[in-house]
Amino acid sequence: MKNWNFKLKKRPKEVIEKLTTELNFIGGFSFNNKNTNTFSFRKRILYPWYYAFQNWTVVYGELEENTVENSTEVKISFKQHFLIILIIFTHLILGLGLILGLFLATNNQPLTYILGGLVIAFGIIIWIMATIKFKNDSEKYKVLITNTLRI
Repeated sequence: MKNWNFKLKKRPKEVIEKLTTELNFIGGFSFNNKNTNTFSFRKRILYPWYYAFQNWTVVYGELEENTVENSTEVKISFKQHFLIILIIFTHLILGLGLILGLFLATNNQPLTYILGGLVIAFGIIIWIMATIKFKNDSEKYKVLITNTLRI
């Protein structure tokens, strides 16, 4: 999870409207505005196999209005999607369970250890790739928000 805070000389309603119109104009985003002070968005997926490629980062935002200064403090956090975290931990646990189960059930054949090790290695590779993609997506979303709100 990454956090990002900044102040704007606009009201929260104007910030939400600006983000909504810009993301709708670009297209391909799912934007949720739960109330006037919170929002979230992520890339919309059109096909189930896009989950592995596009929908890894979710942006959560909270707006706090300062009536004295007539400004809004924007708090944005970037989080990885729950299913990506679930996929990573499933591969790691499945690989460890496979190694342990095969160790108890077989006569220490090297092929079983290789198979379990490959599942664990695949989980670690997914973990590294998800971390890199999360950093890249966070930077892309920061640029998008900066250009949209003209910070």
